Amino acid sequence: MHANATSATSGEAARADTGRPTAIQIVTLVLCFLVVAADGFDVASVSYVAPLLRKMWSLTPAALGPIFGAGLFGLAVGSFVFGPLADKIGRKRVIALSLLLFGAGSLACAAAPSAGWLIVLRFLTGAGLGGAMPNAITLSSEFAPPRNRALLVTLMFCGFTLGLAFGGAVASVLIPSFGWQGVFAFGGLFPLVLAPCIWLWLPESLRFMAGKPRYAREAQRVAQRLGEAAHALLQGTHTEAGDTPRERVIGLLFSAQYRAGTALLWLAFFCTLWVYYQISSWLPLVITSAGIDPVHAARVGAMMPLGGTIGSLVNARLMDRRNPFLVLAASYAIAAVAIAAIGVSIHLPSLIYCSVFVAGYGLSGAQTAANVLVAGFYTTAARATGVSWALGVGRIGSIFGSMTGGVILAWFGRVEPAFIAFAVPVVLAGAAMVIAGRLYPRRSLDERAPAATPATSSGH
Repeated sequence: MHANATSATSGEAARADTGRPTAIQIVTLVLCFLVVAADGFDVASVSYVAPLLRKMWSLTPAALGPIFGAGLFGLAVGSFVFGPLADKIGRKRVIALSLLLFGAGSLACAAAPSAGWLIVLRFLTGAGLGGAMPNAITLSSEFAPPRNRALLVTLMFCGFTLGLAFGGAVASVLIPSFGWQGVFAFGGLFPLVLAPCIWLWLPESLRFMAGKPRYAREAQRVAQRLGEAAHALLQGTHTEAGDTPRERVIGLLFSAQYRAGTALLWLAFFCTLWVYYQISSWLPLVITSAGIDPVHAARVGAMMPLGGTIGSLVNARLMDRRNPFLVLAASYAIAAVAIAAIGVSIHLPSLIYCSVFVAGYGLSGAQTAANVLVAGFYTTAARATGVSWALGVGRIGSIFGSMTGGVILAWFGRVEPAFIAFAVPVVLAGAAMVIAGRLYPRRSLDERAPAATPATSSGH
């Protein structure tokens, strides 16, 4: 049933894979960078408008929770819906559609007449984001040169961090003149402008189009623009004539080849975003409650994304050369120790900076690396679904984390044991990656080798 999607030999592919991206690959990575930057902007901007919403509508802190939670819930739903759709109609089309939904939802938020309406509109905005970011990761992975794939996809995902920083800067400029509505309006206009750019200039995945007659002409145009790089991208790709039925795409995630990896990756995604949202939601309050002034508290908080950016780049270089599961396991080990150290260093200014930085290095670095890993783990027919559903499970973890942080702090009554408890899920994620590293020992998870099959399966 499966046929090799290209006649290129292994030697041709090796010569074509110089590791240097072509012009079309650079365009793809830049456009996907802008897509995830829009996601980062939305995450940051809603936190900056929350105090204004609270004052305008006389909301209690508890009443703000559903406004934050609606976006996260929408992200989870969008991930589960748009992933299989992208494996059926293509990554490019789903990204453009998701940006339109995301942009329209955010623009409508600017006109929300009440908190109830804002909750509904934040859900729609989140649903659009849930389709955009996973498919940007998928498409970047399918276009990046295999030799430096992890590094280039990680650099693309740094757009999310830039969006976070840009969100604060834009909010500080727009709020004095246009209020909270201006922030939502800008957050809606950007993806609406980006959507036609995606439609005009973003190429569809060559791996997705291979073997599908209705995409033959488009695939030929993309292959011509790629030149020799097309051999490297298609080497080892297994495709089917025509579209893969939705039920079979989902079934691939739980087939004998993938079910163990799917379960272990989902556990890691759930635990990572669970703890990340616990810390990001409650660390500022914990720091200020310890007597640290708000200025220094903000500086401490900034150490988390800074460490995460550096950790992401280091992990990416290692993943291009080592077993990626074990690279993640090491990152989780670093994160667990650092998170536990936050609790005991909360009253030591110099040490708290270091602890939060290293926690970001390990935890945020691991999450970015996991995004790259999952994109290379599944076969082309199920890749968008695999990435989207893993992120969807992670979003459920983020909702759980934002809800349980305060409960854990109240349960222990002291910061030190609470942060040790925060570190426990990170240990579970690391253990899952150690097990996955033993089941899937190949250093590279692209499709040059047979589809990722546990070492205990037949044929290995």
